[in-house]
Amino acid sequence: MKLEGKYAIITGGAGGIGKATAKLFLDEGAAGVLLVDLLEKNLEEAKKELGDKRVYTYATNVSKATGVKAYTDKAVDLFGKIDVVFLNAGTEGVVKSLTEYTEEEFDLVIDVNVKGVWLGMKYAFPQMEKNGGSIIITSSVAGLTGTPKMIAYTTSKHAVIGTMRVAAKEGAPFNIRVNTIHPGPVENRMMRSLEDQMAPGAGAEVKKGFESMVPLGRYALNEDIANMAAFLASDDAKYITGATFVVDGGFSA
Repeated sequence: MKLEGKYAIITGGAGGIGKATAKLFLDEGAAGVLLVDLLEKNLEEAKKELGDKRVYTYATNVSKATGVKAYTDKAVDLFGKIDVVFLNAGTEGVVKSLTEYTEEEFDLVIDVNVKGVWLGMKYAFPQMEKNGGSIIITSSVAGLTGTPKMIAYTTSKHAVIGTMRVAAKEGAPFNIRVNTIHPGPVENRMMRSLEDQMAPGAGAEVKKGFESMVPLGRYALNEDIANMAAFLASDDAKYITGATFVVDGGFSA
């Protein structure tokens, strides 16, 4: 029970990685988990799927300060403290050349993937300074290399590494640890969207191509990412901060 008695926030909580992580946190003894996502109906479905009274939900836009402050306050009201914040909410954006990207398309991805992370830490830090804890940010292998026709997503996932490193140094005096996870292709909605955008009507062929680039021969499962998040959230990682953790089956090796 690596997370016994701990209280966590998970953004992007209604998505594949968010739900898998919530389930594992609960299995590892978490006392309460607040799932945050954009749509109430998706959160209600996630809560029903998890089927645990320790699960709470809050619907908001993570790129807006008022919403982030509100979900942070909600967690404090529910739990009295915050031990873990998994800043996992993200959007892939559209697949097109950098010259074809519109300003609105670019801004949307940066707002969710970068601003949402900064705001999450901005409001979590004052609470976590009281007792320390772990902040985990979902980046991507796209944050470690370049991905053609994904300028906004790639930029955002590089940016959160710098965000993490600043936060790790500012959080260290308070025993707030901050790290990033870098998934490769994951078997979930986001990859279906990217596959279909890359080759409309032939997404399955795109998937085969990606799988051929993974030395372990398959996409990650949501649970593979959840396993890393649970480790970083636990006291097993109590001396780990400011680090990047790649979970990609060797994709970026």
